[in-house]
Amino acid sequence: MNVRTKIMIIDDAAFMRAMLKDILVTLDYEVVAEGSNGFEAIHLYKRFKPDLVTMDITMPEMDGIAALKEIKQIDPQALVIMCSAMGQQKLVVDSFHAGAKDFLVKPFNKDRIAEAIRKVLISK
Repeated sequence: MNVRTKIMIIDDAAFMRAMLKDILVTLDYEVVAEGSNGFEAIHLYKRFKPDLVTMDITMPEMDGIAALKEIKQIDPQALVIMCSAMGQQKLVVDSFHAGAKDFLVKPFNKDRIAEAIRKVLISK
């Protein structure tokens, strides 16, 4: 049971956060916080110190890659899985260079999410 694994969801689309939260809850993860932009991601990360973060790349105010870089400065061990509807190669490469541990393409696939989280948690 993964109840103790705390996950934070960052996505500017409320319906995407809800969809991802539903999947994570059915996988027995605890969603401790949700945010809608990079600034919120940084603030919430400091406050909740989640075990893992799922972060959208394209968001208003501060994008996910910029927020990922800030979070990695706060906590070099942070585990972040980036998400994007755009399967653009450059965004994927930029995400990994910034410290992302995996990349999920929207729309979300429950099995792929479960696999990504399991892989990232094992590698920490």
